[in-house]
Amino acid sequence: MQLNTTFSSKSLRAFAAGTGLLALLTVTACGPENSATAAQPGRPEIRQALESVVQAGFPGAQAVITTAAGEQTVTAGVGDIETGAPIPDGAYVRIGSNTKSFVATVVMQLVAEGKVELDGPVERYLPGVVQGSGNDGNRITVRQLLQHTSGLPDYLAGGDPSLRADPGTQQIEPDPEVIRLRHFSPSELVRIAMTMPPRHEPGARSVYTNTNYILLGMLIEQVTGRPAATEITTRIIEPLGLRDTYFPASGDIGLRTPHPRGYQAIDGARVDFTDFDPSWGDTAGAMIATGSDLNRFFLALLDGKLLPAAQLEQMRQTVQFDRMPSAGYGLGLVVQTTSCGKTTVAHGGSIPGFDTRTGVTADGVAVTITVNELPNSKDQAEVVERAFDAVVCAS
Repeated sequence: MQLNTTFSSKSLRAFAAGTGLLALLTVTACGPENSATAAQPGRPEIRQALESVVQAGFPGAQAVITTAAGEQTVTAGVGDIETGAPIPDGAYVRIGSNTKSFVATVVMQLVAEGKVELDGPVERYLPGVVQGSGNDGNRITVRQLLQHTSGLPDYLAGGDPSLRADPGTQQIEPDPEVIRLRHFSPSELVRIAMTMPPRHEPGARSVYTNTNYILLGMLIEQVTGRPAATEITTRIIEPLGLRDTYFPASGDIGLRTPHPRGYQAIDGARVDFTDFDPSWGDTAGAMIATGSDLNRFFLALLDGKLLPAAQLEQMRQTVQFDRMPSAGYGLGLVVQTTSCGKTTVAHGGSIPGFDTRTGVTADGVAVTITVNELPNSKDQAEVVERAFDAVVCAS
């Protein structure tokens, strides 16, 4: 559920927004006969960017570009290796850490309503929850959870090895046999995190940590009396008419149709990882949507349709963070500048089977790129990032 990838010797290091994988799997890129871009409209730069992703070994890639003039979908490669079918238009995909932007928006709505104090201590809203191993909810604010400056440890293994807890902790290793069908509660995820010491002093720096957003989901429920998924639905999804966005119900391991298959490289083999229980992602990365709906959400948010100006401005104030040194992290938003000088605001996210890059430019163009397999090397991760950059610059 994080934002970039660190590659390790573990067979699978996947966590919603960027993951490390062992197997540097050599894959034959889909040739022109398998590409769905040939007959599609769009600038050549966009088609070429997606084809470069497929040539780098990904099964398929899709870009959804939303402007004031309308929407365009461009696809390359395949969404289903077995059938050769492309990623369908209007495809449902797991959006990983884009979930964090939905959660942050609800929290900021509660701030605007006077129900949550942005710089108030977490202990006030979740008494006794953030305690143990040196972690202290009295010293951590809501803002610090939103901006990953809390210093809390991550319940989920992966990421920069220099920031990981020592081996032998209770961190979840998202290997298939461990997480595919196992259900986790938010309180269980937090309890795992609380068995480890803090990464750093609260406020000292920004280290991307999924625990922060599990706690924010729990905070939403504590303050409103309703599950965070319900609040996201009634406060964001329904008002915006996002009919193709949802938080999967407990026990829901599949995707609504139409959808591509999601793949994962595990121990040197490509595995169909479309269906699994995403509860270990929860409010840090479990949501499902289409590229079109993701674009509509971020456009509406940044256009002030979900928050008063004061709270939206707070979300856009960024600090440097560990996952993307060239970008800034706000309160559930990532701000970065492309090679052509355009600045994008949104988030992005990954979870086994899918990697999404999202961004909205200052002139109101929204872009979502999806690939149906997580990168399995640093080079592959960079290919996807370059493709996103190229599509934004060409849009």
